[in-house]
Amino acid sequence: MNPLVATGRNFQRAARILGLDSKLEKSLLIPFREIKVECTIPKDDGTLATYVGFRVQHDNSRGPMKGGIRYHPEVDPNEVGALAQLMTWKSAVANIPYGGAKGGIGCEPRDLSISELERLTRVFTQKIHDLIGIHRDVPAPDMGTNSQTMAWILDEYSKFHGHSPAVVTGKPIDLGGSLGREAATGLGATFATEALFAEFGKSISDMTFVIQGFGNVGSWAAKSIFERGGKVIAVSDITGAVKNSSGLDIPALLSHRERNLSMKDFPGGDSMNSDDLLFHECDVLIPCALGGVLTKENAADVRAKYIIEAANHPTDPDADEILSTKGVTILPDIYANAGGVTVSYFEWVQNIQGYMWEERLITSELKKYMINAFKDIKNMCKTHNCSLRMGAFTLGIDRVARAATLRGWE
Repeated sequence: MNPLVATGRNFQRAARILGLDSKLEKSLLIPFREIKVECTIPKDDGTLATYVGFRVQHDNSRGPMKGGIRYHPEVDPNEVGALAQLMTWKSAVANIPYGGAKGGIGCEPRDLSISELERLTRVFTQKIHDLIGIHRDVPAPDMGTNSQTMAWILDEYSKFHGHSPAVVTGKPIDLGGSLGREAATGLGATFATEALFAEFGKSISDMTFVIQGFGNVGSWAAKSIFERGGKVIAVSDITGAVKNSSGLDIPALLSHRERNLSMKDFPGGDSMNSDDLLFHECDVLIPCALGGVLTKENAADVRAKYIIEAANHPTDPDADEILSTKGVTILPDIYANAGGVTVSYFEWVQNIQGYMWEERLITSELKKYMINAFKDIKNMCKTHNCSLRMGAFTLGIDRVARAATLRGWE
C-alpha cells in the first residue's frame, strides 16, 4: 500500500474518533511545505551525476519541524510525505515541542565514495539551507545517513548562517552531539516494551524475540534486550539472517559482524532465510528496517504475540486489521521508535543551552518520557475504547489540533 495512503487512513480514523472539524482535519493533513531539489555532483571519475532530494515540512504548530534525512534508492515524495506526517504525530505523542518533517535523496549510498557522499550532502544543504534552521526545521540521521552526514550539513549550513550546532541532531560528540543519541531509538523501543509488558505482569526476561533489521536501531534494541535477560532467537540484516532457539549471544554476534562485515558463518547460530524471519515463531517481533514489510498478503503468517514497531510504518492498515483479529498486540511506530526524536530533543536543548548533560541523565530522562507517553496512550485507549495504534494517533493528533487551534489556524 502507498505509504501516504496508509498513513492518511490511520489519520482519518483517528480524526473521526476525535470528532475533528472537517476544516481543521484538512489543515492538519496538508503539509506546510514540500521541497524538491536537483543535486548534481562530480563523481570521483570526473563524470557528473544528478540525484533528486526531497524535504517535506509537515507541521510546525507545536514547535520547529523535526525529522531525519535518508539516503536510499526508494526515497520518493510519497514515502517522505508519509514519514513527515508520522513525525508530527510522533513528536506530539512523546510530548516534545516539535512538529514533523522528513527528507531524503534518491541514491544508493553504498555505491558512492565518502568524498561523493560529502559533495552530495553539501549540495543538498546548499539547496535547502534557507528553509531549515534551529527554530524552523532541524534534520537528523535516518536510513543511509549517520553522524558524519550531520557534520557535513552543520558545516555547510554554518557557512551561510554562522556556527549553528543546534541546526541538526545526531551529530558527532566532538561537534556538540549528545551522549546516548546513537542508542536512543533502540533503547527507547526497549523502554516502550517494558512499559507494555508491565500492563500484562510480564518482563523482557520472560520473552523470546525476533529482530528484523540489525542496523543501528536493531542492534541497540537487541543489546538492551540481551542485557535484561531477554532471549533474542533470530536476527537479520542485509547480509543474511541467523537463529538460535537457545538465544543468540548478542555481544558475540556484534563482534563477529564488525570483524567480518557480515553475519554469515557466525558460530553461535544457524543461518536462515531472511524472508522467513518475520514468520519465525517467537513471543515478540521487532521490525527495525524498511516500512511496509507486514502486508495483507503475509500478516496471517506472523506467529508473534507482540509486535514492537521500531521501524517507521512497518505494518500497513490491512495487515494491522488482520493481526488485531489474530489477537496480536502491536506497539505502534509513532510511540515505539520515539526514543530517537526524544534524545534528539535533548541534544537540541543542550546545544541551545551550551551545556552538555551526563549520559545517565539522558538515559533516565528518556525512560521517563517513554513511560509517560505510554500512560498517556493508555488513557486515550480507555477514553475512546480503541487499539494502541489509535490511542497513539488520537493522542498525537489531539495535541497538534489543540496547538493549531490555540495559535489561530483560520
